[in-house]
Amino acid sequence: MSAHDSKHPDADLATLVSGLLASYRSSARGSHVNRHFLPSRDEIVETLQLLMQLVYPGYFGRQDLTDENVAFHAGVLISTIREKLARQIEACLCSTAEVQGSTDVPTCRRTAWSIATRFLERLPAVRAVLITDMQAAFDGDPAALNVDEIILAYPGMLAVSVQRLAHELHALDVPLMPRIMTEWAHARSGADIHPGAVIGERFFIDHATGVVIGETTKIGAGVRLYQGVTLGALSLPRDAVGRVIRKAKRHPTVEDDVTIYANATVLGGETVLGKGCVIGGSLFVTRSVPAYARVALKPPEMRMSPGGGPPTDDPIFDFEI
Repeated sequence: MSAHDSKHPDADLATLVSGLLASYRSSARGSHVNRHFLPSRDEIVETLQLLMQLVYPGYFGRQDLTDENVAFHAGVLISTIREKLARQIEACLCSTAEVQGSTDVPTCRRTAWSIATRFLERLPAVRAVLITDMQAAFDGDPAALNVDEIILAYPGMLAVSVQRLAHELHALDVPLMPRIMTEWAHARSGADIHPGAVIGERFFIDHATGVVIGETTKIGAGVRLYQGVTLGALSLPRDAVGRVIRKAKRHPTVEDDVTIYANATVLGGETVLGKGCVIGGSLFVTRSVPAYARVALKPPEMRMSPGGGPPTDDPIFDFEI
């Protein structure tokens, strides 16, 4: 038997634990030790999925709804959602307060219940805007067979639905939960829309994949984006001692009826895309564009080898994929 084999296994375990403990103690970042409050990501996602059942009745969850049973169904959902929301909002509020060195659980609890109720009161207005988004998707995509397909299958509709719900919580000053919601949608749709972004009605994201919309973006009504569009920030603004100014307007303003084609990048808090303008694909825009302007790149020059014979040694085809 070797020396390694005769070594007591508990000694190895103690060494492993000691190494990790040293890592935990080296920095409080990345560990949730000696703290008491943390929201449940799983329960927030579960609550979001219940909200989707409430916003789109009959499409998710129970599918046998009728005029006779839909009121009971909505009542049960609202009661369940309010309890779950209040519990997770309370955890978010207390967690944030704990990081700042103070917790008042009774106040967090009362505030959380009030916020959950106010949020649910906003759902009819949110649904009204989502109906305009759904119609914009149907009107803007000839491949769409009906609105059922848009609700059930379109990733852009999923991303926008979740963002509009998360935005209401963001506007009610709920920390953390709105980001968990939109990042869940990001993972499933490919579109990363910050809950702080303000977005007008009739918003349509075609294909969705790779779209990024930053926190301080303002988008008007009737705007259409294609895949890969970024509405982002230039270099981060900083104060006199070099700290990032977190509440500054860092992202563009997009006015009504603007169309932005695939893979265009628009950056900067002072950048305004005027009403009705069209931004061509693959553009990099860092200054304002006037209303109804058309902005595009010059088409690149295409080269073509002569056909009709064996391959040539033309260097334009000297590559591998």
